[in-house]
Formats: sequence, structure tokens, C-alpha cells
Amino acid sequence: MSIASTSNASAETDDAPLVVGSHTLASRLIVGTGRYDTMEQMRDSLDASGSDCVTVAVRRERLYDRGGKNILDFIDLDRYTLLPNTAGCYTAADAIRAAKLGREILKTLGNPGADWVKLEVLGDSKTLLPDPAETVAACRELAADGFQVLCYTSDCPVTARRLKEAGAASVMPAGSPIGSGQGLLNPNNLRIILEYLKEDDPDYPVIIDAGVGTASDVSQAFELGGDAVLLNTAIAHARDPVLMAKAMKHAAIAGRHAFRAGRIPKRLYGTASSPAEGVISTRPYGSNA
Repeated sequence: MSIASTSNASAETDDAPLVVGSHTLASRLIVGTGRYDTMEQMRDSLDASGSDCVTVAVRRERLYDRGGKNILDFIDLDRYTLLPNTAGCYTAADAIRAAKLGREILKTLGNPGADWVKLEVLGDSKTLLPDPAETVAACRELAADGFQVLCYTSDCPVTARRLKEAGAASVMPAGSPIGSGQGLLNPNNLRIILEYLKEDDPDYPVIIDAGVGTASDVSQAFELGGDAVLLNTAIAHARDPVLMAKAMKHAAIAGRHAFRAGRIPKRLYGTASSPAEGVISTRPYGSNA
């Protein structure tokens, strides 16, 4: 993306851009391109989200809809960095094939996203939870092949640490199952993941992925310390996707600001916000007056 767009976004949010591997993104919100009713609705929602990175499912995303419209005609390739993903893959071998296919497609388009991939290797079709062993195996091979791998995983801290060790450019723990809209079900595990992955590497990017339902979920993800949020269904299936995309944009900025500002500690008892000394008394002459 251009230096101008990065500086403009940084000025708006008073924040440094997001760095993942060799990619620098002004927005910390990454959005998907699937499940919209129309291509026009998708285009307008992407614009409203303020994102400069969008993810496309290489394996199952049809480039043309029923009306013969090409999805790429509705995505400004000069504005957005495409993040190909391996959604719908259930083995490491299938995911690796899809990743390589995505790389070739984006090279042909001249898009800078050709050298990275969002890796998804699912364990079953009902829960859409990831297969840890297959994900680690695929991550290791793709990283060795020169990919910058962003790994979708569960909220298991042990698996998250193994993915980083396998060469993941970013680990992407789920807030809850894909498309469920349940929000962040286990914030404690997400805190542990953030602690483990950033302990000796504070700039390592951890992106909260999957399960977001509404804007408050996005804010919570950032308030926990997540570096970015990736979402799709929460926008695409909202009653008004464009308006929801705007809400997600502002929620990301607010949550990130809140994290950087530092919240007050939670206390069991109340603490007066006004001083208790040096105030005008309701009994100015004392108890004996």
C-alpha cells in the first residue's frame, strides 16, 4: 500500500501500522469477501470497514457469481492487499496445494499478497475447529517454502506456541467457532496465548480470528492485547452489512486505544472519584454547632 495511505490512517488512529512479516497495514481490521448477497454489497462493506487487507478463499471462492460477475472486478487491487486463505481444506496436503494456487493467482495479478497465506486446516465440518497436527505440519512446510504463514488455530496456548516455533509469521487464535457469532468465549486462554507468544518477542503479531458477532467483540479482542482482528460473517450476514462494517472500524480503533491507554484495575469495593479531603462540608461549623 502507499506511504500516504499508511500515514493518513496512522494520523486518524494515533497508532503505528500493523506489521506482519514483510507486510505493513494501516488498518488493524482484516475482512473477508465471502457470504455477501451481492458483489456490490461486498465492495461497499469493504470500503466502509476501512481495511486495506481482504482475505479470499482460494479453494472454494468462485471468481464469478450466478450473474457472471467476477469478484476481482469489485476489489480495488491498488487499494487492498489480498490475503489468500485455505478455507475448506481438511488435510495439510490440500492446504499446501491451495496455498500454492493462491500464490500463482496473486503473482499473475501483481498483488503484493502473493507471498503470504492464511492457513486453515479444519478437523471436521460440523464445528469447523482446526486440526492441530495437520495445521502444524502444513505451517512448517509452507514456511520452509518461503510463505509468510498466518495460522488459524484454536484458543489452545500449547498449539499456538508450536505454530510459532514451526515458523508462523502470525498466530490467529479463534474467539469461538467460525461463523458462530459467539464472540470471545475464552478470554483467559487468549491472554495466555498473548503472554506466551510475546514474552520474548513483544512485536510478534497475534490476530484474533473467527467467532466475532458484533462491534463489542472486536473492541474486547483489542483490549485483551490482540494486534488485529479478522472477521467476515459478522459483517456479511448483518441486517445492514455496510453499517456494521462502519461499526467494526470504529470498534477496532476504540479497542486499540483502550488497550494502549491502560484500563484501571478492577476492585471489589468502590473508590471515590472525587477527593474526600478539602471539600465543602454539609456541616460547615462542626458537629457541635
